[in-house]
Amino acid sequence: MKEPAGAETASELIDQRIQQLGDWRGQMLARVRGIIHEADPEIVEEWKWMGTPVWSHGGIVCTGETYKSVVKMTFAKGASLNDPAGLFNSSMDGNVRRAIDIREGEEVNESALKDLIRAAAAHNLQAKGSRKPRPTGSAQVKS
Repeated sequence: MKEPAGAETASELIDQRIQQLGDWRGQMLARVRGIIHEADPEIVEEWKWMGTPVWSHGGIVCTGETYKSVVKMTFAKGASLNDPAGLFNSSMDGNVRRAIDIREGEEVNESALKDLIRAAAAHNLQAKGSRKPRPTGSAQVKS
């Protein structure tokens, strides 16, 4: 499918968001973005929900949201991931997602974050591979 003339790619929109922020949040979002790409060179950048940077590999790995006092990385299936470094510090009460809130001046444990990103991508790919094939006819198996 062709993009309409003038349409911007997700990567361009993320670039714009980083520039528009113009403060520590933009710098942190750029840093996190770099870490994500270092951890998984096959990651795909997307722009969803009217303005949220999303990184996917076999499904959503994480989002990069910016708020007044935090840059939030929400891992779509974070509750299923091991987090031995204890990076997850937000959205801990749900059964699916987990998030990392990064505040101004906080250090990011790059090694542990890369491990989480790789684990999230692997989880997506494993889940994708374990799905039952759909029948080719009009009847479908109920799960």
